Amino acid sequence: MGRIIVTEFMSLDGVVEDPGGSEGFKYGGWSFEFSRGDKGDKFKLDETMNSDALLLGRVTYEGFAEAWPSRQDEFGFADKFNSMPKYVVSRTLSDPSWTNTTVLDGDLGEAVAKLKQEHDGDIVVHGSVSVAQALLEDDLVDELRLMVFPVVLGTGKRLFGETSDKKKLRLTDSNIVGDGVAILTYASAG
Repeated sequence: MGRIIVTEFMSLDGVVEDPGGSEGFKYGGWSFEFSRGDKGDKFKLDETMNSDALLLGRVTYEGFAEAWPSRQDEFGFADKFNSMPKYVVSRTLSDPSWTNTTVLDGDLGEAVAKLKQEHDGDIVVHGSVSVAQALLEDDLVDELRLMVFPVVLGTGKRLFGETSDKKKLRLTDSNIVGDGVAILTYASAG
């Protein structure tokens, strides 16, 4: 059975908006101001190589679909992203162009339950704030991986907001890499 993994770049004040700088946010690209060091880069490489599928919101999907198909890299990120199954949660996307992409437009909980049955490995959610929030709200996240950068942005979309109930998590791993970037891994404790 597959696991749902949410992975996010986050500021100290919980902002996850536009860490890569492609969405027009006033502080877009903020994650590039810090080195993750070799250990941080290896963490992201291992995360990608251990992924069985991607689960993305439409906005993140469109950014990935624009960036990755034309890329080649020595580490294999591009080959992995381009070849693995991709699932997009969207009510508006109907004809995805990126290889191996399926649009999920029904009930998210039912779709996730089906995906977990179809895959044996990690189904990873990168960014995709609204999808991540919905999965957290419905207790569908098996693991939460936060790469917390030492910056306070003061504004922007945050991963955590109001929920219908408290959500207990258990810290399973923590590391400090590069320029003081904290990698925090949590499992559901609910």
